[in-house]
Amino acid sequence: MSDGVAPPSRRATRARSLIRQTLDSTDKFLSAQGLHELITAQGEDVGLATVYRTLQMFADDGEVDFLRDDDGEMLYRKCVRNAHHHHLICRRCGTTHELADTMIESWAHQVADQHGYSDVSHSIELYGTCSDCGRLG
Repeated sequence: MSDGVAPPSRRATRARSLIRQTLDSTDKFLSAQGLHELITAQGEDVGLATVYRTLQMFADDGEVDFLRDDDGEMLYRKCVRNAHHHHLICRRCGTTHELADTMIESWAHQVADQHGYSDVSHSIELYGTCSDCGRLG
């Protein structure tokens, strides 16, 4: 997640632009392969290795959030919030909502303090079934 520091200036490329546009078009976390499939389904020619490199660069620059799924695969998403936040993710359709919850932050600091820890960071992702998927049964 971004810490508010501006990413270094990078040369704009067609591939980066396509990848950025595709990430902007969804609210779901996507694997590099899933993102590549979306791009090629639009008739665009971007190599899978380019998608992997670009997503890593975006993650390093704080432009995308990332997490690992249950199989260990990295998933990426362009987030709206630049500040520290968490995600509520539907395990059926992948729809994601960003959460900025001060109760979680307070709890994390309290637990760290109780155990004598400092300089603590955390990542919390909540998984459930969204109301749309819940209606489908």
